[in-house]
Amino acid sequence: MAKIDLTVIPERRKRAVQRVRERNIIIPTFAQMKDPSLIPEKIKNELKEIGLWDLNPRNLFRITWKNEPVEKGGGFGKVNFIELPSSLTGVPARIIALVGKWFPTGAHKVGAAFGCLVPRLVTGQFDPTTQKAVWPSTGNYCRGGAYDSALLACESIAILPEGMSRERFEWLSRIAGEVIATPGSESNVKEIFDKCWELRRSGQDLMIFNQFEEFGNYLWHYEITGHAMEEVLKDTMRPKDRYFGMVSATGSAGTIASGDYMKQLFPASKICASEALQCPTLLENGFGAHRIEGIGDKHVPWIHNVKNTDLVVAIDDNAVVNLARLFNEPAGRAYLVKRGVPEHIVQNLDLLGFSGISNILSAIKMAKYYELGENDIVLTVLTDSMELYGSRLKEMREEFGEYTELDAAAHFAQYLLGQSTDNMLELRYVDRRRVHNLKYFTWVEQQGKTYEEILDQWYQPTYWTDIQNQVEEIDALIEEFNRDVGLI
Repeated sequence: MAKIDLTVIPERRKRAVQRVRERNIIIPTFAQMKDPSLIPEKIKNELKEIGLWDLNPRNLFRITWKNEPVEKGGGFGKVNFIELPSSLTGVPARIIALVGKWFPTGAHKVGAAFGCLVPRLVTGQFDPTTQKAVWPSTGNYCRGGAYDSALLACESIAILPEGMSRERFEWLSRIAGEVIATPGSESNVKEIFDKCWELRRSGQDLMIFNQFEEFGNYLWHYEITGHAMEEVLKDTMRPKDRYFGMVSATGSAGTIASGDYMKQLFPASKICASEALQCPTLLENGFGAHRIEGIGDKHVPWIHNVKNTDLVVAIDDNAVVNLARLFNEPAGRAYLVKRGVPEHIVQNLDLLGFSGISNILSAIKMAKYYELGENDIVLTVLTDSMELYGSRLKEMREEFGEYTELDAAAHFAQYLLGQSTDNMLELRYVDRRRVHNLKYFTWVEQQGKTYEEILDQWYQPTYWTDIQNQVEEIDALIEEFNRDVGLI
């Protein structure tokens, strides 16, 4: 049974077609996001004059891992990725990360938001002439949702915790129709959900795209990020290499869905779920607050296919914030070069935002736990870059003073070379079931999901593959919608 509702509502769809035609909008397919060579030449030519972050509807076609890494006028190429050397990671395994900076808004969440909004738009379930799109988030998703809404001529409301970085709020204030700051910081997800219920009861004509339960988020990453990972492997694997597995912070459980795709290609591969040590929900049903912006926690997302998860890793947020300084402060970079890290790698360490640093540390722990060698490959993702955290570096300088070579040596030794296999759990069947069962308290008791469906997620063999198999149907709906709009 399909889990993304693709029922067409003709009258509402007709209004959506008219709005999109008036605003000169063409919507890309999943196939085009996977393979930009399928994009019409006319659109590629238009993109030559458009900045990566510009509010131009043609930037919908830049929702791909394959953008040329330039700020304006770029074309398309191979998947953007970086391989971090052993001189930095301290392990012989090959750790390769997809780079999210070169999406519009500087984070891959524009893709997740697209996967949630567009099926509703092209079926007429969402009416951009009357409804507002609501984007609850702990950071980048509401930025991506507000941006996609602006490109698709929709009004938007962005919801995020008040403790998130200043850069997020400043940018959103210019893009979203309304920005709502909820109490707390990164780990205060329930407060976001509570605000959604308040909005539902307000009588406004809204549609809430909750990334933690929207299977469009899961499907976009399964299909687009999964294929991007496959392509990176094809480009980098040597004859004796082995793909071992992928690592992702659970967050909304969108990105980790790419592991489902990779496990279908490589059945022996592992999926590692990462979270903050200060909020060890998967590890020990724990709770708390932390500083790894962008990963969310204190619950198990509805769209997390827990049965496919092999390992849980918890990362100390102290490691993340201190490595952000090591990777970006002049003294830190100079020290890394002195230690033998190639200069071209050091110059690109700003590609790692907070969650990206956490993902890399998780990959290091995974490599140490399984004693991986130089022919083993671990894949992960850099959701965003330090471009979104400059204010955090400034705050740390003001609190702790200028960053010195002594600081760099200490942080390199403690948080990179000193990473250990503590705070990890290899999941047995009963451990996975325990994590899955945590969904009940958030989703069935609080958010209106059914007891029957939570059982289906665990026991129904085709539950997840039914979702995965909807891509072609969604693409057909997008193509039909574009034909009716008449701009191609």
